[in-house]
Amino acid sequence: MDIVAPGVIGMAIRILLAMAFIGMGVTHFLPAVQRTMAAMIPPPLRWKGVASPRNLVIFTGLCEIAGGLGLLYPPTVLAASICLIVFLVAVFPANAYAAAHRERFGRAAFPLIPRLIGQIVLIILLVVAGVLI
Repeated sequence: MDIVAPGVIGMAIRILLAMAFIGMGVTHFLPAVQRTMAAMIPPPLRWKGVASPRNLVIFTGLCEIAGGLGLLYPPTVLAASICLIVFLVAVFPANAYAAAHRERFGRAAFPLIPRLIGQIVLIILLVVAGVLI
């Protein structure tokens, strides 16, 4: 039985994560998704102007796309992994708010515990991707 080199595993994880983050980032530019995501931002974090909910959704979409692309370029893998981990922690309050208001957000309001587990798994995969360059 052949043993797969850690570099190959790391590359496979990075490609899968990149596809996921780029795909999720692109959805931030779809009008219906953008409206829903803007509404998911908890009231204390809703501001006007540059940091308006709509602009935050656009910004987070750009962060996901940039992070996904960064996972594909070896010199930026570690930085992209760290930034995406910070990103996942930063957007969790919006996910928790949506989970607490399922009647308002429907399918977009993924239950809190599975969402938390999913984000922890993504963080672990990002750590692995950042180490197995």
